[in-house]
Amino acid sequence: MTHTQPALFVPHGAPTFALRPGAAGAAIAEAARSLTLPRAIVVVSAHWDTAVPSVGFAARPETIHDFGGFPDELYTLRYPATGCREAAGEVVSAITAAGLPVQAVADRGLDHGAWVPLRLMFPDADVPVIPLSIQSAGGPEQAYRLGRALAPLAAKGFLVIASGNLTHNLRDYQTAARNGGRIPAYVREFADWLASRLNAGDLPALLDYRRQAPGAVQAHPTDEHLLPLYVALGAGGENAEVSRLHAGVDDYVLAMDAYAFQPR
Repeated sequence: MTHTQPALFVPHGAPTFALRPGAAGAAIAEAARSLTLPRAIVVVSAHWDTAVPSVGFAARPETIHDFGGFPDELYTLRYPATGCREAAGEVVSAITAAGLPVQAVADRGLDHGAWVPLRLMFPDADVPVIPLSIQSAGGPEQAYRLGRALAPLAAKGFLVIASGNLTHNLRDYQTAARNGGRIPAYVREFADWLASRLNAGDLPALLDYRRQAPGAVQAHPTDEHLLPLYVALGAGGENAEVSRLHAGVDDYVLAMDAYAFQPR
């Protein structure tokens, strides 16, 4: 029997989240344990950004260490994921059916926005993983439309995991570190505004967040780390039930909130 899956938005934080997952890591791991095992995972990372939606078809996606200057231990970590050409083909078909362009990529691996949360959530690597790119040039509207294209897959046992951060300003991290680790006020204000609009189902405000949300431009000088939220929101389908799985801040400026969007 196939169980309808939710769509999840999860944080990936700094690469060291893989070594020190803390409360956010515990929350997303618990969320995964509560699910019926999915048929496949569609993982959407802020770190794979392409002109058109791109779907990975690799049989064994490699673990990409797309960062530098971190502890040596991080570079020894691997996530032994397997792919599934049949499932990847269904993702391509769903995107095509929604009227969006799409391309297949034979050898795409998993960047740290994908493998870090997957190691915490599915440590046995026992579910096929299909990477899917974002398109930052299209903004929230395009990301939401991409998510809506994925919504029919939920009933087929596909779990969408979209990975980013609710706030992401690394320049402010350096400032906060020099100021004794004080969290800038906008970090929580922005995250709480998003929570209120998500709970209200206020899609117009969410899509217009850059003008309406407090501290929006400071929270996201560029918004590629927020766009996965819109993919997950769309993938939950119309009027999805919204659950805030975790709220917190790591590294002074990274809101680590996680959400589930359950189809009704």
